[in-house]
Amino acid sequence: MKAISDSLNDEQRAILVGLLLGDGHLETQNRGRTYRLKVEHSDAQTDYAQWLFEKFKQFCVQQKVYRRVRKDGRISVGFTTKSMGTFRFYAQQFYVDAKKRIPPQIDTLLTPQGLAIWFMDDGSRKSSRHHTYNIHTLGYTKNDLEFIQNKLQKLFGIQVVLHAQRNSTWRLYIGADSAQRFTGIVHPHVQMIPSMRKKLVNIHA
Repeated sequence: MKAISDSLNDEQRAILVGLLLGDGHLETQNRGRTYRLKVEHSDAQTDYAQWLFEKFKQFCVQQKVYRRVRKDGRISVGFTTKSMGTFRFYAQQFYVDAKKRIPPQIDTLLTPQGLAIWFMDDGSRKSSRHHTYNIHTLGYTKNDLEFIQNKLQKLFGIQVVLHAQRNSTWRLYIGADSAQRFTGIVHPHVQMIPSMRKKLVNIHA
């Protein structure tokens, strides 16, 4: 029987970058020699977690996404890959001293699919009345967000504004000038996940 490769294909690389910008995590248990990918979402997003699992299933020991009851009573679904050297490059790009950052090489890593994954992880409409978007970016510094702000303009022609939050954090705001363009870029990927479609403005509106 042919051995399963530990190499990532182009789609897996694109998705991984989006996950690491968002809620995905790389963890090491041997001081950085190998890493494992951990993905976890709420049970309302089970279809999204399942879709992601199918993309990385070849790297997982488990045969399906897990369901776990948290201490607060909420249910999480997700998966963890085996620990592999394959993920080391991405850990080196996204983490400094175990803290996430926006990679300096993000313009060579981020694709439209990766942007869509980041949005599905951390994005939302501003409200049901608005045709604009927020990407919630807790954990990143203002310098990181100013850097990605510039890159989103360069890569995709999307104008993004930084909005300060009450807890001294920042989020990215995609206003009316760029919302339609943003929708068109991420829609082909978001529309595949039923639970995520509500995050987008109707592209035909």
